[in-house]
Amino acid sequence: MIAPHQIKTIAEYHRFMDLPKPEHPLISVVKFEDIKRHPGTTPVSIIHYFYSIALKKDYISKMKYGQQDLDFDEGVMHFMAPKQVLSFQPADTDEFKHTGWLLLIHPDFLWNTPLAKKIKQYEYFAYKVNEALHLSEKEEILVIEIIQKIEHEYHTNIDNFSQDVIIAQIELLLTYAERFYQRQFITRKMSNHRILNQMEVVLAEYFASDDLGNKGIPTVKYIAEHLNISANYLSRLLQLLTGQSTKQFIQDKLIDIAKEKLSTTDLSVSEIAYGLGFEHPQSFSKLFKMKTDMSPLVFRDSFK
Repeated sequence: MIAPHQIKTIAEYHRFMDLPKPEHPLISVVKFEDIKRHPGTTPVSIIHYFYSIALKKDYISKMKYGQQDLDFDEGVMHFMAPKQVLSFQPADTDEFKHTGWLLLIHPDFLWNTPLAKKIKQYEYFAYKVNEALHLSEKEEILVIEIIQKIEHEYHTNIDNFSQDVIIAQIELLLTYAERFYQRQFITRKMSNHRILNQMEVVLAEYFASDDLGNKGIPTVKYIAEHLNISANYLSRLLQLLTGQSTKQFIQDKLIDIAKEKLSTTDLSVSEIAYGLGFEHPQSFSKLFKMKTDMSPLVFRDSFK
């Protein structure tokens, strides 16, 4: 396995991609059609030490973000934070079609500004988020307009206002991206319900095995990793579709299993609790009562 290319500066990235020297050491705006380095025959992985915001169209190669395949299609955006791994798998074609925009921002460019802290709060920069942002035609036009304004300022002679103007445009771009991601939760219902179905399968397989008793109750992180999405993304999706958090969703499934065992077996409450992954029977009884308004024993007695 070939080690990823470590690209620590924007100037290094320009050299790596056979681009002209950047006009600013800490920020760059690139058109993908201007990149001269085309995919070769072997996969390439890179780690760069700056933020990357990409608007890609007509992309035919395969990409991995961390260890996961990117959900990439025509007219989409992708966001990367510093020190994350992005891998390129050459397409099975000699044709190279790749258009769009790439905005590179070194963390030092944001130094001593409110955005330096705020940019870390945008969930779409999270390492495990692998769903790209699919844009409508109007959204794409709006994003391009903002990037072009940044590009104009980037090519303008630097003065005391240049950084403030560019940062204001970057923040506007990120705010719109946040809005569009929220919209995506609503409009991509088929994809969202597919994730919900996959979660049901993951939980069913976990509960059917010995994992509950041996490993304990599945965590939100465990479920998200098996679905190849971030824990935050999963929780927001479930909140939209079911009105519950991931933790609440898992707990409801546990209570359903507990009800079945209480009504069809002679297992004690403690045995059921341990079998469901609870370290203490009291914790199980407390959760059961919170969910059903009755204790496990009262629930069992209702079947006599």
